[in-house]
Amino acid sequence: MPASAGIQFVVFLIVAAVGGVVGFLAGSVGGIGATITIWVLSFITAWLCAAAVRVANEWERAIVLRLGQFIGQRGPGIFFIVPIVDSVPYVIDLRLNTTIFRAEQTMTKDTVPVDVDAVLFWKVVDPQSAALAVVNYQQAVTWASQTALRDIIGRSTLAEMLSERERLDTQLREVIDKRTESWGTRVESVEIRDVTIPDELQDAMSRQAQAERERQARVILGESEKQIADSFRQAAEAYQDNPVALHLRAMNMLYEGLQSNSTLIIVPSTALETMNLGGIAGLTGLAVATGALAGSQPSPDRPRPRPPDTSLADSPDLGDDGGESV
Repeated sequence: MPASAGIQFVVFLIVAAVGGVVGFLAGSVGGIGATITIWVLSFITAWLCAAAVRVANEWERAIVLRLGQFIGQRGPGIFFIVPIVDSVPYVIDLRLNTTIFRAEQTMTKDTVPVDVDAVLFWKVVDPQSAALAVVNYQQAVTWASQTALRDIIGRSTLAEMLSERERLDTQLREVIDKRTESWGTRVESVEIRDVTIPDELQDAMSRQAQAERERQARVILGESEKQIADSFRQAAEAYQDNPVALHLRAMNMLYEGLQSNSTLIIVPSTALETMNLGGIAGLTGLAVATGALAGSQPSPDRPRPRPPDTSLADSPDLGDDGGESV
């Protein structure tokens, strides 16, 4: 007990000093023999008084044995024992302790070898049991924690260890607390710090996660295509009995294509026939509309379109001499 060393030294000096003064005074009366006798007795008395004084810190409890039998615990503060008869074999620390333990190459329930690191927070609540029920309570708590961790790993799958750590921490705390309760200790909490798996398994899990993400992306794309198909089906049903609306929609699509300033527009022949653009009058109207758009946005490199000449198409055929052919 380091805290007792200082006060024991002070007590020894005081008693030895008093005995020295008494021996000096007795020597003047009884001679040198009386002085030596008193000095020897003073030294023994000072040693016994110093050995009887002990001090325990606020977080410590001293276990006192008298002739090998437990008589109680002392502290905190100053207390006294009977020298030679009493002894203090243990001074128990009541503060919170932290113990780091691990399980290496332990098989999970689905036969996956893992390395697990955990930290244990515990404290002594019964100093008598901690001193008398087990030889080394700190080492016993460490070994009990390690065996409990291996037991929990063997009853859990790898997925549970990676995703349900809070539940495993609670189970591990209950198991360790049950095993160490008779030793006067109490487990405050247990936290799994790290779970290490083989590199090959990490690569396989990474590929599995990537494949799962690709599958989800394809499912989402398929759902989107399904929604688009449903929208087209509804639009087709709406246009089926309304040819005017279909005609206006086709004209609007063609108008949007002309606004994009494209030099080439491909329109299906069926659409032209539907919009009545297959004849000469339709082509003329389309050319006029194209020319109006080109006039609104002039370009020196592109000439303004001109409607086709239909004078020859409307006049009768003429022969080589300019007359009407028969």
